[in-house]
Amino acid sequence: MAPVDPSAVRFPAVPTRAGHYESFYLKLCHPSEPLGAWIRYTVHKRPGDPPNGSLWFTLFEPDGPRAAKLTAPDPATGGRHWLRVGEARIGADGASGRIGDEIAWDLTIEDSEQPLWHLPLGWMYRAPVPRTKVLSPAPAARFSGSLAVDGREIPVDGWRGMVGHNWGAQHAERWIWLHGLTGDGDWLDAAIGKVKLGLVTTPWIANGALSLAGDRFALRKAQLTEAPGHCTFTLSGSGVRVRGSVSAPLERFVGWVYADPDGSEHHTVNCSIADMRLSVSRGGKAASELVVEGGAAYELGMREQDHGIPIQPFPDG
Repeated sequence: MAPVDPSAVRFPAVPTRAGHYESFYLKLCHPSEPLGAWIRYTVHKRPGDPPNGSLWFTLFEPDGPRAAKLTAPDPATGGRHWLRVGEARIGADGASGRIGDEIAWDLTIEDSEQPLWHLPLGWMYRAPVPRTKVLSPAPAARFSGSLAVDGREIPVDGWRGMVGHNWGAQHAERWIWLHGLTGDGDWLDAAIGKVKLGLVTTPWIANGALSLAGDRFALRKAQLTEAPGHCTFTLSGSGVRVRGSVSAPLERFVGWVYADPDGSEHHTVNCSIADMRLSVSRGGKAASELVVEGGAAYELGMREQDHGIPIQPFPDG
């Protein structure tokens, strides 16, 4: 039995006195060019306040990102819609939205994979801790439809990507998100974080999976070296070890402010047209190599602000 409904929205049940954040997000990339989009539908609720909804849009190209954000009151859910922010919507069949006259999207989502529950135990999705929950309703999706950016129409036909969902009372102290999907349908989807417990911050904790020819391998341990533009990592689980790297030029990253419900902030940098290379070892088998060029996601959330990537001029919360 599934630990939770992967598309069930949590914010309507949050008590007025509590804080909460929640996000549904899409990452989609052109199958052969370094061109992609990262779209988020979010809810942010400070303790004692009603929730606000936001739309976040980034188009990634080699010359740099084009980003926009819209915040509106009264986010909603119900029917076939997971989440609605103003007139924008996201659901199992697709997503649509608009930010002013410059940005719009209308996308259909196709997914033949089962959802990925990153956390290893079902009770973790229902308990107060961990304070961040993450899962992927569609870890390996195909998109069709269109994007419109500054008068430019961009057809979307067979773009590769994923759909994610996270929520909680507080972001991790530091986190990394990695996603890569090959043309053959193999994929890596991993959330890696450091959690602050009082005065102590934990080592890196990995939660995610690797899928090879339809077989999934949970990934629970992480060793890595990270910086805003690149990351080298070793992720391991039962019967599998993944050594990899992900990187992109700094000018291809977008930077955002992420606010916790308590008012503290992180800087978050993301490139969804990064290059990813993986070497996968399984038991006594020869290592297999997976490469995603110009279509992987690398996100780093951090406290520092001297990372060299411009932050978009939009507040959060």
